[in-house]
This record gives sequence, structure tokens and C-alpha cells, in this order.
Amino acid sequence: QVQLVESGGGLVQAGGSLRLSCAASGSIFTINAMGWYRQAPGRQRELVAVILSAGSTNYADSVKGRFTISRDNDKNTVYLEMNSLKPEDTAVYYCNALVLTTSKQYLERWGQGTLVTVSS
Repeated sequence: QVQLVESGGGLVQAGGSLRLSCAASGSIFTINAMGWYRQAPGRQRELVAVILSAGSTNYADSVKGRFTISRDNDKNTVYLEMNSLKPEDTAVYYCNALVLTTSKQYLERWGQGTLVTVSS
């Protein structure tokens, strides 16, 4: 009914940059919030950044000043610009969205995950 497709992960050296994208499709009326989470090996999934439909944002302390989340409401797409990457940013990054469907049902959806590896 609603799908999220991520792209943009990969291998980068410390200090480098990557840009993740996540496009939502399906029976979407509106998307209230879109965000990025990450899960490193042996660790719990954690919030990286979230952006509401009006544009307000929230970031994990560990990425403030380095990562920027943005969204294109016309394209139902959220982006994560990651700069000054560190080895500790290595993780699988997951897109998340809280969607109001055309049948007026709220759904939470996750992307399939994209691996970001930062080498030292």
C-alpha cells in the first residue's frame, strides 16, 4: 500500500560525504513525519534525524552540525546529507515515515535499509 525505497549508501573514507535518499510511493494522502534511523552491528536502532511536514527538524546529538535532513513534499522524498563522516557512523541506515493514506489510515513504514561504511 505504501513503500519506501532508499538509495545512496556506500563506502566512504573518514571525513567524506554521502547523501541518502528515500522515496515514498503508494496510497499517500500526506506524510506527517519522515526520518532516518541507523543500526550498527550489535547495537540497537537509533534515531538519526527527523523532519515534520512543516519543516521542523530534530537530530541526534552525535550528528548535529554534520548531518542535514530535508524533504521534498511534492516528491514524497526525504534526504540525509552526511558530511564529516566518522567510522562510528558506520551502520545500516533506515528510512521511516508516518503516512496518512488516501483511506485516512495512519501507517508507519520502514525502508529496506542502506549500508553506510566509513573507513578510517
